[in-house]
Amino acid sequence: MNVLALSDIHRSFRPGVPVLNGVDLAVDAGEVVGLLGRNGAGKTTLIHIAMGMLQQHEGTVEVFGLDPHRQPVEVKQRVGFVSENQNLPAFLRVREVIELHRGLFDSWDDDMAQRLIERFELRMGARIKTLSKGQARQVALLCALCHRPELLLLDEPAGGLDALARREFLEASIHALSDTGTAIVYSSHYLSDVERLAGRVVMLHDAKVLIDNTIDELHESFSIALVPHRPQGTSDALLALPECLGVRVRSDAVHAVFRLDPDDACALITDKLGVTDALCRTAGLEEMFIEIAGGER
Repeated sequence: MNVLALSDIHRSFRPGVPVLNGVDLAVDAGEVVGLLGRNGAGKTTLIHIAMGMLQQHEGTVEVFGLDPHRQPVEVKQRVGFVSENQNLPAFLRVREVIELHRGLFDSWDDDMAQRLIERFELRMGARIKTLSKGQARQVALLCALCHRPELLLLDEPAGGLDALARREFLEASIHALSDTGTAIVYSSHYLSDVERLAGRVVMLHDAKVLIDNTIDELHESFSIALVPHRPQGTSDALLALPECLGVRVRSDAVHAVFRLDPDDACALITDKLGVTDALCRTAGLEEMFIEIAGGER
């Protein structure tokens, strides 16, 4: 059984403008999944649906085989959640916030809590309203981790933090739960973080899942082709190929992302378009994302 299973999820906020349009996502125990997409692509919406914070219009959601709307307490006992916009009670002290969460979970791990308090150098007597953004996020992370959740959902949890704070935040999440089989799904605009920590990438684009592959598959079986601006209609011809995920017209060439390795991509372009001087190569996750998100599909 999947830890998280979302099937054929549809959700709109305005009539006729889907945010999610038939999205499927299944996550197994121990997986670390990076959720990517432009602003407004539906990442937060999908995570909120998984948490039971938002109702899908169509489709089914199961967390540990449970419905998060019908069995919210049972689900939330087994899920950790941190988001960029999460607000802890500003008037409480750090100690009080931790004690509040400790009382909610029978599975609370005092040893882990103490390790994280020391790692983050948290001031237990400080009120939440006096903390920096990064410190407040660390308190929220501690509260999400220390009941040892089976599923950890992170929605842009390190947004607005500097590079060092982001790395500390995400590595703490991974390392604290590395021996528990916890599944982690986190959305981020920081592609280097995703590439370093995730084993699998899911990219939302045009309200659907465009990419759902392991990091190794993205490195080995995807490519970017730089195709000269000839003949006319090159971008349309590329988009017509089912292996093409998107094109971006640049001054130097038409850039196309393929679900093929470089040799196969160049062979396909030669066969279907008659273009023999395309340059095909592998690319990092960030470059691939920019070409897809900034282009056409």
